[in-house]
Amino acid sequence: MIRRKTDKRVYLYDSTLRDGQQTQGVDFNVSDKGAIARELDRLGIDYVEGGWPGANPTDDAFFANSPKLRHAQLTAFGMTRRPGRSVDNDPGLAALLSSGVKTVCMVGKAWDFHVKVALDVSLEESLKMICESVGHANGKVGEVLFDAEHFFDGFKANPDFALSCVKTAHEAGARWVVLCDTNGGTLPDEVEEIVSVVVKEVPGNHLGIHCHNDTENAVANSLAAVRAGVRQVQGTMNGLGERCGNANLVSLLPTLMLKMGYATGVSPKNLRHLTHVSHLIDDRLNRIPNRHAAYVGESAFAHKGGLHVSAVAKDPKSYEHINPELIGNRRHVVVSDQAGKSNVLTRLEEIGIKLDSEDPRLPRLVELL
Repeated sequence: MIRRKTDKRVYLYDSTLRDGQQTQGVDFNVSDKGAIARELDRLGIDYVEGGWPGANPTDDAFFANSPKLRHAQLTAFGMTRRPGRSVDNDPGLAALLSSGVKTVCMVGKAWDFHVKVALDVSLEESLKMICESVGHANGKVGEVLFDAEHFFDGFKANPDFALSCVKTAHEAGARWVVLCDTNGGTLPDEVEEIVSVVVKEVPGNHLGIHCHNDTENAVANSLAAVRAGVRQVQGTMNGLGERCGNANLVSLLPTLMLKMGYATGVSPKNLRHLTHVSHLIDDRLNRIPNRHAAYVGESAFAHKGGLHVSAVAKDPKSYEHINPELIGNRRHVVVSDQAGKSNVLTRLEEIGIKLDSEDPRLPRLVELL
């Protein structure tokens, strides 16, 4: 049974078509982007980030003829105005705001080190870039999100400046201010502690989390942020993304709904399509799905040991943390040299052959297999 906290809604933001495309070996064409966007929309994802207008011909072509989505808000990604430019005279900002979509997400620096080294401007000028860009966009489109890049590293180095970036974006009209663990080096206890400070300055229902997976903690960090109060989670399908990838929405979605009781835009009925969507994206990329992937992998509910199979035959809860049908997967019973009578009986039953567990031929059959 899905436990739902209808008073605690978590919004899901998918960045597969932009952040996921930065994966080595991944190169979506316009057709891929359209098909995946429609599939995510049918699943019930709240925001689908289509790409970065002006960054490459594929994204420009995608937004020029973007798919019509029924549930999800198609989002364009870009950055705040550049140093030395005004909001009315910045080509990148102009491309973002003329992409034809009603929701935009812009990124800006939240780490003083990056402001001084990468942007080579003062902290005051950086805050002005955030304020002016968000405010300008807020008058041009329906909804503005701000990605506070390197927020957690920035908070550790200079918490006052990092918090100023978040508050500036929120006060300028950003619907969501997203806290980014861009280098992926923050740990779950740090995320929860830092987010607990941020929610005292900006309400949690205006905060998001965007984690990279460089310490294999992107999903755990995202869940820690939700526990601390954020109500938007950004990630990618199958954990795609540059370097070690992004937070995996395929794992986050059922964990939020089935384990933590949060409501999302995905209905229990649509959740049963999760395995299909995960595998569809692999098909689009000409990849073999990871059989050991949590929830949706072919081995996620596979039972090999005879002791396990015997127990599962009596009650699946003995070795399964959820019913695999809830996310569109299924149980697999493996017959091998570690199998017992229960493995063989279960496999025979799957193909319509009933055999009594005391049948004298059964031990020989197990031995032969």
